[in-house]
Amino acid sequence: MSSVVPHRTEVRLSPGRRLLVLLAVAVARRLAAKPPARTRALLTRLRRGARAATYAEARDARDAVVAVSLRCAGDEGCLPRSLATVLLCRARGTWPTWTVGVRARLPFGAHAWVEAEGRMVEEKADPSYFRPLFSVPAEGA
Repeated sequence: MSSVVPHRTEVRLSPGRRLLVLLAVAVARRLAAKPPARTRALLTRLRRGARAATYAEARDARDAVVAVSLRCAGDEGCLPRSLATVLLCRARGTWPTWTVGVRARLPFGAHAWVEAEGRMVEEKADPSYFRPLFSVPAEGA
């Protein structure tokens, strides 16, 4: 039986950092409601001038996001979690690859995640379990 408790991390955030993470989550939730093509176009513009994020930078951003948001920490929170993660990275001048895809095996369904240094950041499933549909990598990657 799977747990209904979201996957949270124990991250200590300064008040300023916590506010920035909460802002990224709020913007991500609004962005998640937009059509995928519009979201992709906006993220393509936002990535300009950012360097590619390291795995550690992307993981730290993801950990901060799930620490402040139960919705993002849950299994169904992949889209706002991935969006908040890239937005938080962008606020620090970096950009992980934002990817949207589908599960390659039953049960079929959509999934969104971030990658850095060529690997998925803190995803529980094996990468072969997903098939990317599109992504927004760092500029020049």
